Amino acid sequence: MKKLKEYLVPTVTLFIICLIATLLLGVTNSVTAPIIADLAVETEKKSRQVVFADAASFGEAETAEDGTSVVTALDEAGNVIGHVVVNIAKGYGGDISVMTGVDKDGKVTGINILSHGETAGLGAKAAEQSFRDRFVGLIEGITVSKDKAGDNSVDAITGATITSRAVVEAVNAAIQAAGGADNG
Repeated sequence: MKKLKEYLVPTVTLFIICLIATLLLGVTNSVTAPIIADLAVETEKKSRQVVFADAASFGEAETAEDGTSVVTALDEAGNVIGHVVVNIAKGYGGDISVMTGVDKDGKVTGINILSHGETAGLGAKAAEQSFRDRFVGLIEGITVSKDKAGDNSVDAITGATITSRAVVEAVNAAIQAAGGADNG
């Protein structure tokens, strides 16, 4: 009996501690999850204005089967002036979520990196303004250059060519999705 008590008391104590910790984590999650979701929606709305500064407002998001989201950019009169597309490409460190603004002529108005898992100091430079600005004014068929960028190409980030290619892939796909939204 003494042996049983010797094992039972610590086991029950540990079980109670784990139960309380689990309940507290569950309550914390239920309180913070809606706040986090609202913050993500608000951040995405602000990002739309960053990648398509000329838009006065935006329509509702339409999401394709592959997860690509397309939102119509509107002027003050409610006329369509382009689209904002959110899609994902595979980078060196995992998925890179890219938001791209595309005007009616198929030109990039801006890009924003919403999330990534790229290497700090290398691939993470894709989120910097200096890299994102390289895309403004480009059209479908953008390429990556390791040397000197041409008319419709961007210089790769030094030491992060895979990341650079992934962002270019996402932007090219966004231009196609925006064109499809105009035709669909």
